[in-house]
Amino acid sequence: MRRSLLPRKAASATLPVPDGTAIDASSLEGYITTAPSPQNAVDLFAGTWSSHIPLPGVTSGPLPLFNDDRVRWAIDQLGGIDGLRVLELGPLEAGHTYQLLAAGAEVVAVEAQGKAYLKCLIAKELLGMNEARFLLGDFMEYLRGTTDHYDVCFASGVLYHMSNPVETLALAAEAADNLFLWTHYYDEDICQGSERVRPHFVREPVPSVYEGFEHTLHPQDYQDGVQLKGFCGGTAHSSNWLSRDDLIGGLEHFGWTVLGVSFDDPTHENGPALALAASRTKPAG
Repeated sequence: MRRSLLPRKAASATLPVPDGTAIDASSLEGYITTAPSPQNAVDLFAGTWSSHIPLPGVTSGPLPLFNDDRVRWAIDQLGGIDGLRVLELGPLEAGHTYQLLAAGAEVVAVEAQGKAYLKCLIAKELLGMNEARFLLGDFMEYLRGTTDHYDVCFASGVLYHMSNPVETLALAAEAADNLFLWTHYYDEDICQGSERVRPHFVREPVPSVYEGFEHTLHPQDYQDGVQLKGFCGGTAHSSNWLSRDDLIGGLEHFGWTVLGVSFDDPTHENGPALALAASRTKPAG
């Protein structure tokens, strides 16, 4: 059942009270006047959900992120995660968290976007994800400061939102023994040949070095995307993408061994993308 609120125009109206004075009706905004329901909670962010919440009769978003083949593939590549501690970077709306918990993991998930964090808490309550802990903040700052160690770092849909993606690969290597990535990567011919992607890459590539690893950063600008109601990008107005070669090279430089690559889609509408699983088998450098 949908929630029932005072009309938006009531925000500037007044209501009479018995003594003849008036009160500002906006003080009543946000109250729910229907019986409690999962839909009431979801509708706090109506029209901004990316994920389909797996509850009968609940209307949320379109994407099946609570039932994602990439997560099942990652779990298989890692030989199962039952009993393992997982650090999830950027859980968005807790869809992947839900699958990780179902596979037996203990999850700490760090989310920088305030509304996404609250959506995670709503999903946690509605779906009983009691073994998950959600933290509000920048996961890069968390990685730079934490002394905690995890069995798995799960990073789906975040690397291409980073200003320094190679630093993310390096810090993940310090924090975890295994890694899952799903990310976009830069390919000159494909990205410049796409009418959808090309406008986001108008600046020149930038040669860069991080802890001895030489690579090239490809600046990506969100442009008007940051104004969208459901924007779920990075913490800045732009980010830097890596080429596929620099992505793999960066992993190897910081001690990751790639176990498998899948979902490699050069024709993805938002730019070439792939998923990979990796393990730490040698010292970094």
